[in-house]
Amino acid sequence: MSRQSERFFGDSPAPEQVAQLPGEQAGPASTLPRTAPGERIELILLDVGGPIYDDSWYREALLRATCELVAENGGVLLEADFQRVYDALRQSQEGSLRTAMAERFLRDGERQRLSDRAESYWFYPPSALHPDVLPALRQLSARYKIAVVANQRALVVDALRRDGVAPFIDHWAISELVGASKPDPAIFRHALDRAGVAPEHAVHVGNRLDSDVRGAQRLGIRTVWVVRGEAPPDPTPEQLSEPDIAVFSLADVPAAVERLQRAR
Repeated sequence: MSRQSERFFGDSPAPEQVAQLPGEQAGPASTLPRTAPGERIELILLDVGGPIYDDSWYREALLRATCELVAENGGVLLEADFQRVYDALRQSQEGSLRTAMAERFLRDGERQRLSDRAESYWFYPPSALHPDVLPALRQLSARYKIAVVANQRALVVDALRRDGVAPFIDHWAISELVGASKPDPAIFRHALDRAGVAPEHAVHVGNRLDSDVRGAQRLGIRTVWVVRGEAPPDPTPEQLSEPDIAVFSLADVPAAVERLQRAR
């Protein structure tokens, strides 16, 4: 994996209709958008799949659902064929995994069936929590507000409570509740507005370039890319240069954010 990028760091429904999650308080509307890399940081926006939980659990759910639907259509799906499509999408960082699987292995119009089936199998057991998460959140929460911004079902909040993550979270922007998914600006705006923080005072931490890094950057939010899970198997120097900073562990995120803070 290339370490040549100067940006690499570390060695290891509409929003007004959304039900407010427990402990969350809405803040005043934020000013959107304005890019100002040197502004102080007040808010960390944090993805769930990849940075917090091991993405292999979603991969297993998608594999199971795809295999079942292929079998129902009278075929057989080899895991090696599934993996080739999965890794190609991870490497390109363009487009939906569910759409790619449906187009490659299923009949026309079956994308929604695949999505629904995969979601019914998608869960995070306690073992899916990366060991670097809670220590990193303790550090970050001492200095910044934290908001979850994730393309997830609402029930992921139950897993985050179970695993001790929820007490560190001040605000929630879960796609099933917000009615918008990354990279749609609406889900980022929801989190910013709830926190009462303008985009130039926020940093988004996620593991995909298309939905996380590029989505946040469109609003002038700085980005830390966590290169694991659905990040590319072999990120290129060009990909590593897209975020403000790239890291390979959540343990490196507090220092990365501090580096961005010092750049003001």
